Amino acid sequence: MAVKIRLKRMGKIRAPFYRVVVMDSRTKRDGRAIEEIGKYHPTEQPSLIDIDIERAHYWLGQGAQPTEAVAALIKIVDEGKLQTKEPKTPKKDLYEAAIAAAGGKNDAGTDGQTPRKKAAKKAEPKAEAKADEAKADEAKTDEATEAPAEAAGDDAAKAEA
Repeated sequence: MAVKIRLKRMGKIRAPFYRVVVMDSRTKRDGRAIEEIGKYHPTEQPSLIDIDIERAHYWLGQGAQPTEAVAALIKIVDEGKLQTKEPKTPKKDLYEAAIAAAGGKNDAGTDGQTPRKKAAKKAEPKAEAKADEAKADEAKTDEATEAPAEAAGDDAAKAEA
């Protein structure tokens, strides 16, 4: 059985990344691997190359043939010419630096827009609603007092007739 160390393509259509795998030479490119020994992300800056060099040397000792791309990657890792990426700065630090550059304070709620007072707006309609209810109650009581007086006047008119 001819064993090769080659790249197994993964990822999206325009965002590929690869796994460095040991597989039978007759299997498909993305087929089942005997062992995964690393990964390679060419789209990152600098490219991410993470290969278990001990396992790669083991398989090379067993007679596995690396492809040209994998041979180049192994050579980079062996020689130590691997570039490392700077660690990302946390978003909180970036935010604080932007606030400091703008000359503002870092206290929450003291520098930005003040929130609208929603409670005051809610209170006004309730007060208006209560005023409307009071007016309606007064109108009902006025009608109630007028109705018996009219009824009494009607009774007197009927009695005269």
